[in-house]
Amino acid sequence: MAEPSRDPPSALSADFMSFSPGDTASRWLACADLQQEVYCHLAEYVPRILCQGGGMAEHREEQREEQREELALQLLLLAPLEWFLLGGEPAAGLALLQQGGGAAALCGHVFKVGEPTYSCRECAADPTCVLCMQCFLASAHRHHRYRMTTSGGGGFCDCGDAEAWKTGPSCQNHTPADQNRETEEDPVSLLPPAVEERSCSIFSIILQYAVDLLTWEQEDQLPAGLEPPQRSDSYYCMLFNDEVHTYEQVIYTLQKAVNCSQKEAVSFATTVDRDGRKSVRFGDHQFCEQAKAVIVRSTSRQSKPLRVQVMHSALVAHQCFALKALGWLGQIIQYSDGLRRILCQVGLRPGPEGENSSLVDRLMLNDSKMWKGARNVYHQLLMNSLLMDRKFKKLFAIRFAKNYERLQSDFIRDDHDRQFSITDLSVQIFTVPSLARMLMVEENLMMTIIRTFVDQLRHRDAQGRFQFDRYTAQQAFKFGRVQSLIGDLKYVLISPPPQWSQQLRTKFLDGFETFLDLLRCMQGMDPVVRQVGQHIEMEPEWEAAFTLQMKLTHIITMMQEWCSTDEHVLIEAYKKCLSALSQCQGGLPDGEQPISLSLAGHTVDTFRYQVSQEKVSIHLPVCRLLAGLHVLLSKTEVASRLPEQLPLGELSPHLLIELPLRCLVLCAQVHAGMWRRNGFSLINQIYYYHNVKCRVEMFDKDLAMLQVGASMMDPNHFLMIVLSRFELFHTFSAADLRRRYREANKDLAQQNTLIEEMLHLIIMVVGERYVPGVGQVELLDEVRREILHQLCIRPMAHSELVKALPENGNKETGLERVIDSVASFRKPGVTGRGLYELRPEWSKRFDLYFHHYSRADQSKAEEAQRNLRRQNGEDTALPPPRPPPLCPLFGSLVNLLQCDALLALEGAVLQWAVEPSGGGWTESMLQRVLHLVAMALLEEQQQLESSGADEDVSFTFSTRITRPGEAPSTSGSVLALLESLQNAPHLEVHKDMITWILKMVGNIKTTRERTSGSSVSVSHGRRPEESVRDKDKAERKRKAEMARLRREKVMAQMSEMQKHFINENKELFQQSMEDLEAAATATEHSPPSLEPTCVAHICVGPMRVGGAERRQLVTCILCQEEQEVRGHGRAMVLAAFIQRSTVLSKNRSRGIPDPERLDPLFMHPDLSVGVHTASCGHIMHATCWQRYFEAVQQKEQRRQQRLRGHTSYDVENGEFLCPLCECLSNTVIPLLPHACSPDRSVEHPCLETWLKRTNQQAAALGFTHRKQSHGAAQQVEPAVPDRFRVGFDPQNSFSSGVGEMINTFSMSAYKVGLKVNPNEQDPRVPVLSWSTCAYTLQSTERLLMDEKKPLFGSLPCRQDDCLSSLTRFSSACWTAAPIRTVQNHFIRLLSVLVPIPDSQLEDAPCILDVDMFHLLVYSVLSYSSLHSLDQSGRRSVDSAHLHLLHLVTVAHLVQVLLTFTTGELSMDQDGEESEEEQLTCQLYGRLRDHLGRCLPDISCGWRLWRCVRASVLPFLRTAALFFHYMNSASPPADLLGTGPGQWEALCSYLSLPSNLLLLYQNQRTLLEPLIHRWCCHPGVGQVLHGGGVLVRFPRESNRLIDLPEDYSILINQASSFTCPRSGGDKSRAPTLCLVCGCMLCSQSYCCQTEVEGEDVGACTAHTFTCGAGIGLFLRVRESQVLFVAGKTKGCFYPPPYLDDYGETDPGLKRGNPLHLCSERYQKIERLWRQHGIAEVIGHAQEANQTLVAIDWQHL
Repeated sequence: MAEPSRDPPSALSADFMSFSPGDTASRWLACADLQQEVYCHLAEYVPRILCQGGGMAEHREEQREEQREELALQLLLLAPLEWFLLGGEPAAGLALLQQGGGAAALCGHVFKVGEPTYSCRECAADPTCVLCMQCFLASAHRHHRYRMTTSGGGGFCDCGDAEAWKTGPSCQNHTPADQNRETEEDPVSLLPPAVEERSCSIFSIILQYAVDLLTWEQEDQLPAGLEPPQRSDSYYCMLFNDEVHTYEQVIYTLQKAVNCSQKEAVSFATTVDRDGRKSVRFGDHQFCEQAKAVIVRSTSRQSKPLRVQVMHSALVAHQCFALKALGWLGQIIQYSDGLRRILCQVGLRPGPEGENSSLVDRLMLNDSKMWKGARNVYHQLLMNSLLMDRKFKKLFAIRFAKNYERLQSDFIRDDHDRQFSITDLSVQIFTVPSLARMLMVEENLMMTIIRTFVDQLRHRDAQGRFQFDRYTAQQAFKFGRVQSLIGDLKYVLISPPPQWSQQLRTKFLDGFETFLDLLRCMQGMDPVVRQVGQHIEMEPEWEAAFTLQMKLTHIITMMQEWCSTDEHVLIEAYKKCLSALSQCQGGLPDGEQPISLSLAGHTVDTFRYQVSQEKVSIHLPVCRLLAGLHVLLSKTEVASRLPEQLPLGELSPHLLIELPLRCLVLCAQVHAGMWRRNGFSLINQIYYYHNVKCRVEMFDKDLAMLQVGASMMDPNHFLMIVLSRFELFHTFSAADLRRRYREANKDLAQQNTLIEEMLHLIIMVVGERYVPGVGQVELLDEVRREILHQLCIRPMAHSELVKALPENGNKETGLERVIDSVASFRKPGVTGRGLYELRPEWSKRFDLYFHHYSRADQSKAEEAQRNLRRQNGEDTALPPPRPPPLCPLFGSLVNLLQCDALLALEGAVLQWAVEPSGGGWTESMLQRVLHLVAMALLEEQQQLESSGADEDVSFTFSTRITRPGEAPSTSGSVLALLESLQNAPHLEVHKDMITWILKMVGNIKTTRERTSGSSVSVSHGRRPEESVRDKDKAERKRKAEMARLRREKVMAQMSEMQKHFINENKELFQQSMEDLEAAATATEHSPPSLEPTCVAHICVGPMRVGGAERRQLVTCILCQEEQEVRGHGRAMVLAAFIQRSTVLSKNRSRGIPDPERLDPLFMHPDLSVGVHTASCGHIMHATCWQRYFEAVQQKEQRRQQRLRGHTSYDVENGEFLCPLCECLSNTVIPLLPHACSPDRSVEHPCLETWLKRTNQQAAALGFTHRKQSHGAAQQVEPAVPDRFRVGFDPQNSFSSGVGEMINTFSMSAYKVGLKVNPNEQDPRVPVLSWSTCAYTLQSTERLLMDEKKPLFGSLPCRQDDCLSSLTRFSSACWTAAPIRTVQNHFIRLLSVLVPIPDSQLEDAPCILDVDMFHLLVYSVLSYSSLHSLDQSGRRSVDSAHLHLLHLVTVAHLVQVLLTFTTGELSMDQDGEESEEEQLTCQLYGRLRDHLGRCLPDISCGWRLWRCVRASVLPFLRTAALFFHYMNSASPPADLLGTGPGQWEALCSYLSLPSNLLLLYQNQRTLLEPLIHRWCCHPGVGQVLHGGGVLVRFPRESNRLIDLPEDYSILINQASSFTCPRSGGDKSRAPTLCLVCGCMLCSQSYCCQTEVEGEDVGACTAHTFTCGAGIGLFLRVRESQVLFVAGKTKGCFYPPPYLDDYGETDPGLKRGNPLHLCSERYQKIERLWRQHGIAEVIGHAQEANQTLVAIDWQHL
């Protein structure tokens, strides 16, 4: 392998020492050919500095190498350029330039990936206009409605751009100082002439050099003048990025090709993905070619191979420097607008080759050939230069538009994302309205974009329509890329012009015509034919056509907006659209059979066409565009003002309605189930046709076109054609209507559905008037109506309402402008979201047949509204609301309601309803007919009200419905039929509606009589209405009375049954009554005996009050048997979950010790890792649980053969779900009986006696154990106390079942606590059982303290049961361990407090390194092993417990005083010192005597005592909990609340004096030597002098980190966070640990680490160091909280950040500003502190076991 051609560091160092950039610059100034001189310099130095070798160096070495390169680059290459440019020392020259330039008017800050951007929803010209955080905070827009998103990187801040903002274009930082200065002044003129000349020459040389190298295509040669002085045979094998191959494929290939480790391959792949290329091998040509051949061969099997090039090292070095040089240019021009302008001139100056020869053109046209890193750098430079200079932005825009077609073709062929393509700059150019219109006029941009788009979609059928069926993957990929062109067209059209020039009109109409060509290719695409017989074999492709439709929806709307701003353009566009439709429909009626239809005395000519048999398409964009333009003619009143310019006479209404009607009939037939055999593709198409994303330009426009046709036709003719297309004509025209359903090929249910749909269509055609142009309404009325009808279904959140409303091109729905008038907002609680509720007065405007309701929505809304009316005591009729008046062009639509054909239809349906036996009608059909009748009556009433006295109202529906029906139907009139239906028993539901209609008829009749000058008085006119109302009232009263009587009867029956039952069971009731009376008398006489109750409540010591008499009866949740808890009975267990925890940790930096060597007997006060136990409180027999667990295991073994393992629990680790509540568990706690009552007859020695005896016992045991271990000992055997049998083996007081369960829980605690495999012989087993008891009690006490809850009585049952069972288990678990082991533990524990004579124990820790509560629990629980050897029967274990408590309490007092700090000096308390304060000072003085100057001198006893009391309180509270549960002692009343007297009650309960210092004072002679021994331990001095971890008391509770109130602050922090392993690369998924505040690079290969032999992501790895396997994280860019437990379990949880509408925004999709909700954050914190994270994860994973599981370990 060839040696690298790089100079050794020493050679370069020599160059460093001797090189002078100033001299080099002077030499360049004096030379004749500057380019040659600069090229020579670069040729010599660039390869020497930048040949980077193989790239497999160590990480630290690599960093040093990079730093060396940077230094060399700056000194040897860039410094001479700066000296030359500025003619002197660069720093001073640049400062001068910056002063001369003045403040920038444009911000131009280029966004990093993930940086927050802000867009004002009120002032931005379009959604692409954004501000950076600094500009936003200094602008007026921060007080407006704004949208916050995270940048994808690459765009820049629009602050200072007047065209981007309607108001407030500049923030305070970028407001121009001199507003009146001539803006077009050339900034170059402000530069010194010499600098101008030098900059021009050096910029052109450097830019030329960079462009030549970045567009260079030879692998072995260099551009002229750059050949190195000595050419070496050193090459790089360069691997290039593509978007086809996955990370895994690249990693595998590299391992094979260049023989590297997995870690190195991951590093290579990460760099290739980030920078676009990476050298994977360095050596001679042949060596690199071998690697290339392997990579190409390995990756060419499935797809095109990875791109690999073997390139000469000097060429690679020059390309690297070319990028550095472009970056340098970008930095230099920031100092002066003049330099920026010169660089722009150089870049756009035409070259010698003519067209497209400027340097910028060359870069653009070679864009798709460059690698990702090179593209990013030069795009950045273009943004910093051309796009920041207004004059050159225009020139660049023209170049961009000229090359547009070629650039897009290159992009479509390329496979990189659009953000890495030059075409992405279109958003910077086309969104500037003045530039877009200039390009439209000068470069015909609109036509170019549309033509390019159409040319790329070449798949057409015989009629020239697009054909997407059976798209290959490659074509689908290309189609996805082509869609970006639609985005460009949207940018161009996003803001309509305020003024039109003639040229703009012409070019827009040319573009419009091209757009119509595109729509004609879509008209009728993807036609469908109804499948009859068998089901369709293959689902046809439908998504591509709908994707295209969705993308074009906004474009079509924007086209209409442009047309609406200019009358001439609107008229011309209308004509062009009409002629395009005529061409599309040219062949429509040909070959169709003409027919004539007659109904109700009217005849119409049409042709035969059946949707159920012919081809029909859902795509009719030309037709729909015409409908939109026609409505605009009405809205802008062009139709009424300039009718002569419009081709309205040429319109054939029959043809206009034909295609939309077919489409709507198709929907009706699909609803009726006639197209089931066509599969899901058609159902999906119908769904999207009505969906909010498409309906504006699909369903709504079809409806509008029917309204256009109906307003131009005879209403009878229109209805007959509708009946014909619905294939219902014969149903209503047949001679005998009753026999209609005997038709051969018709299913009755289908036909009924079709009739319902047809009636619904008529309701919509006449009733939907809330489109400006159809009805006399404003745009906001339409939005208000949409919101109203959504809220009629149920109260909704803001996001649901936004989803239900169509967005315009600016992503606005208009919701905020009207919502407050329609609805009131209800704020959310700790869960859920804020909801909008409809204001009561608006429910009157509810329309049951609202056209945007789906069937499900309609039935929900109907039910909700009927319920609302019942609650308000109103009738349940849902009549239509009063409609707005129609516009003149659509005025004749109302005649549909009173035409003969519709009356015949209504009469027929009512006639069927009168004779219900036939079954040929439905209630829905009748409901629709009633609705139509009601609409007609409302219309008539409105016309009567609005007409003057002398006007004749032409709408006479009320008189028409009184006429009897004509042949063939011989029924009575519509009114007569309605009256006969009013009291029909089978139509109870519709009774209110029929009553409402009859009332309306009466009203109208009265009004008509009044207006026609009738002599009938007003009171007579009101009679029919009043009589109807009275009837209604009477009917309601009758019903209410009947209901009351029914209720009374039922209550009487129940009372009778109760009496009967009591009589039958007399004995039972008698007995229970006697028991109750006895209990009552007992309570009456009890007060005298219970007077000293407050004294009697003691939980420890000889005076404790036990609870042994209490029998404990429990029920097994599996077999439902009741069982008493007894030591020798059947074992009962409680499902529990043990986990390691750092919730109380005061030292997270402590490394995880080796579990094999860890001694857990002494818990450090920093509580770095504990073991916590929780339970759901559900009890089972041990045998039942074992059977259940075995079944779970077998199920999992079977599952693995079919599917991957269960995610919510891990059976291999002993996990299971509680059979009842499915709570995650991994062990069971055995239930043990309550402690015995204390024996009052035994003696209770004092502390001194007890200590002496216990010392003797310990010494004797120690001697015996040593003797057994090491044979005969040399020393004298110590005296054994009386009746103390050293070798005695006490009898086990538990049955084998209970013993087995004690063993099971002990092993679980051991296994989880130490993370080791089970080992029953390990002496640490009992310690872990005690440890989990102590730690669980400590964390419970902390929680109660912080939540300010009482110590007793406030815990939920499950927690209370868990602590009770856990403590009683801990007191008994010594019986399952070898007694000698437990005795040794006790001796070691005691040795911390008391010297043990003759003991040969290893050094005990000092008291500053022991947590006193753990010491107390361990000592008390292990003492039983010693006490069991005492056969005298005269000594109580209780006195030992009390003495141990006293000893440990004193030790804790000393511990607190040793760690006391003066802190902030507060005011001393006035008055005399209390006894407590004096004694505290005395004790503190003694400690100072022992320790000398280690402790500060404190004279203030009040502050000392206050600190001592606050610090000892948590210990006392936890001790009270421990003895309460161990001895089953009921607590005093004071501890059941949180009032005063807590301290005294607590001390009394623990049998301690309320002045704790008396413990020391009363036993001073005994304790003094002990305290002296504690203080003289070498560890104490070491810790106090900073040699260890010093924990101060009281320990503060841990909290989650403080989060900023405004979420954008977090996003900003995350955007500046770089991946720690990827050389300054921005992290894609920055994730914040909520426990310690560390920011991590999650979900990326770069930051994966190995934990226990498995690769895991940064978050999972962090949980093991920070949270003992449990982690809480905030994924900043996604606004998601992530919970992680272990390697395989996790879930997402709602974040604590809410918008103003009380909703979270995962993924920041909506972009509303987010603010911290402290209640929700507290809830997360409480979950963490309650150790509930694992349980939440378990429930979440159990709830949604999706097929695609998330690999939590990779996050």
